[in-house]
Amino acid sequence: MPAVSKAQQKAAGAALSAKRGEIKVNDLQGASKDMYDSMSARQLEDIAATSREGLPEHKG
Repeated sequence: MPAVSKAQQKAAGAALSAKRGEIKVNDLQGASKDMYDSMSARQLEDIAATSREGLPEHKG
């Protein structure tokens, strides 16, 4: 499932970093914290791997 905005792609990247132990879970906030709690590492990889080219900054 590809990201629909640059903000979503960035949040997924942060959540994935926390899943991998590269950053502390306590450093997450907002959407990245929600994604960490509700998505698997594979789902986060799919979103984070989306090319940012052509994506809007925010969905809406």
